[in-house]
Amino acid sequence: MTSVAVKNLSLDFGAVSVLKNLNLDVEDGEFLVLLGPSGCGKSTLLNCIAGLLDVSDGQIFIKGRNVTWDEPKDRGIGMVFQSYALYPQMSVKGNLSFGLKNAGVPRDEIDRRIGRTAEILQIEPLLERKPSQLSGGQRQRVAIGRALVRDVDVFLFDEPLSNLDAKLRSELRVEIKRLHQKLANTMIYVTHDQIEAMTLADRIAVMRGGLIQQLDRPQEIYKRPVNLYVAGFIGSPGMNFLDGAVVETDGEPRFVAEGIDIPLARYSFETRRPGPAVFGIRPEHVGINSGEDWPFSAVAQVEIVDPMGSDTLVWTKLGAQTLTIRVSSERSPATGDTVTIGFDPMNASLFDAATGERI
Repeated sequence: MTSVAVKNLSLDFGAVSVLKNLNLDVEDGEFLVLLGPSGCGKSTLLNCIAGLLDVSDGQIFIKGRNVTWDEPKDRGIGMVFQSYALYPQMSVKGNLSFGLKNAGVPRDEIDRRIGRTAEILQIEPLLERKPSQLSGGQRQRVAIGRALVRDVDVFLFDEPLSNLDAKLRSELRVEIKRLHQKLANTMIYVTHDQIEAMTLADRIAVMRGGLIQQLDRPQEIYKRPVNLYVAGFIGSPGMNFLDGAVVETDGEPRFVAEGIDIPLARYSFETRRPGPAVFGIRPEHVGINSGEDWPFSAVAQVEIVDPMGSDTLVWTKLGAQTLTIRVSSERSPATGDTVTIGFDPMNASLFDAATGERI
């Protein structure tokens, strides 16, 4: 069952088109992440769903009801913003209860909802404290709690962790995922952080220029990005890109560039055609001196070695182009070494050099 449906949605600010005939269906109980860089339209789309922006064209449905022109309070949504936006003079309990009191919810029901929310978020000992007495992570838990007490079906998150340090972001990611598993509510989450997206989402909508480039499960986007933009945005470190061309040799496809000749018999083509192309392979899919019988192997020169604890990133020169490889720190080569690298083209991605689309 569809929980949130966006139909042919467009939003213009004067002559600037921010969202362009966008369609999106979010299933009931799904955790959907809107992912993209600043200015791609992800927060704008979320604000349209929340009713904070009036759309130029199209419709928005929540639980089958057309809410395109409803006020935010009438849409049955709870929203968590990037800033905590807590009332500094009120206790945590006061912040949680404020909206419910204004809505005329009975006192017993308010106490029940606050008790349940505090238990879920593990903030029961904090209920009598003021926001100034809380850490950043605790404040964000309270901000999430303010949405939870509304007891709605759809929760919207607008980059809620971006103001926190890396360690706290990692901890709260786990808490948000645990929260979704407990509640099983529909959640739409905006972020520019592809690690957040990969760890949290049931599905990811990768956005660019007011359009959804790819909407799919995280692993499918990781393995089969639909274009160069998605391939480069997902993955840390990013995918390697080699410029060259697809050619046919004795009926067999190959990718060739200066000093590079990669057989493509094991590659799964979307549309097999010769011509200028970009070959993509992720650093973790390339091996160094592994002894495996790779479908493609070559000799490369190590240029830079970057230790990262359990892993090491190795920059090598393959032909005239650079290839980054992720290896175990226990098998790290040294700068200047000549190594044998190899990979299976089955794990690669090929893109048309002109359009950037997967081939």
